[in-house]
Amino acid sequence: MASDSPVVLFDGVCNLCNGAVQFILDHDRTHVLRFASLQSDGGRALLEKHGMKVPEGDPDTIVVVEGDRAYERSSAVMRIVPHMTFPFWLARVFVIVPRRVRDFFYKWIARNRYRWFGKTNECRIPTPELRARMIT
Repeated sequence: MASDSPVVLFDGVCNLCNGAVQFILDHDRTHVLRFASLQSDGGRALLEKHGMKVPEGDPDTIVVVEGDRAYERSSAVMRIVPHMTFPFWLARVFVIVPRRVRDFFYKWIARNRYRWFGKTNECRIPTPELRARMIT
């Protein structure tokens, strides 16, 4: 896997976020996406490298780093969607929705995710295949 492959940075203690990562892994037709927790040293280093603020408390966003650019919230999701299998890649049609509108709904879900889906104190142990796609 190339070191310039897109990296998905996610909240490692959020059950919704961990479920989303599992879903992405199961439906990533390109097998190029790599992953790192926003709380990990690797995740923090990528944020700093791209001039983004490292969250002090619980992170409230997903970030996709592609090349020399970093995308947050719904824009990050729109960068993930083309890698997905059918029919999920069809969600790229939502790119026509203005980012402000997409981000409004993204932020609403992010504000409520722990209440709705819970939080864990530990990351799950990845399989060897998944470990190859993780950045620590």
